[in-house]
Amino acid sequence: MFLEGKRALVTGSTSGIGLAIARALAGEGARVVLNGFGDEDEIAKLCEELGATHSGADLTDVAQVGAMMEQAGEIDILVNNAGMQHVAPVEEFPVDKWNLILALNLSAAFHTTRLAVPSMKKKGWGRIINTASAHSKVASPFKGAYNAAKHGLDGFTKTIALELAEHGVTANCISPGYVWTPLVENQIPDTMKARGMTRDEVINDVLLVKQATKKFVQPEEIGALAVFLCRDEMQNVNGANWSIDGGWTAE
Repeated sequence: MFLEGKRALVTGSTSGIGLAIARALAGEGARVVLNGFGDEDEIAKLCEELGATHSGADLTDVAQVGAMMEQAGEIDILVNNAGMQHVAPVEEFPVDKWNLILALNLSAAFHTTRLAVPSMKKKGWGRIINTASAHSKVASPFKGAYNAAKHGLDGFTKTIALELAEHGVTANCISPGYVWTPLVENQIPDTMKARGMTRDEVINDVLLVKQATKKFVQPEEIGALAVFLCRDEMQNVNGANWSIDGGWTAE
């Protein structure tokens, strides 16, 4: 297990993509710090399963981010994964939703990174992995805040990759297409009702229409890619935006 002795913080990791990444890192020996909301008993079970600790910090609150980072200690692997979505035309987009999405999907990554970097530079080793999206490369209508945040995260990742390259620290994005998570699955009935479609029509004609494989990305695939980027052999993979989207952004 090549990550023994490394400490990893994964934000938004009590379910979905973040949990899959946390499991993959723990499977290679990393000591994991989970972050996110959810049922306390379920989170306790996850901590026991992974030998992890947990922070329930609200990442839109700068003070809580600072407290989480101080509690976590020196971080070797930082995965900025927490995020949210809201869909609306620009003229109807709620200002509070815009501010919240930018705070969680973009600014939180800045705050965790600025606090994690000093110890990484001191050690001469670190991995920063930002969960972006196919929407960091292409846009979709009615997702103004999400598109802006994910494009911004790509640019931020490139910037810190350049700043930290001579310190043994890499920074990369992982950009998934539609991933099969409970969040996506739970959206299907509402979409069926709103569009008058069957379940298969929603999956094939709405969710997977741009993914050439016509398959959902699995969370475990993203976890495997995150582990790959942590290997010492990947020390010159830096500032890259890795698509894992079934061919969506190849068009």
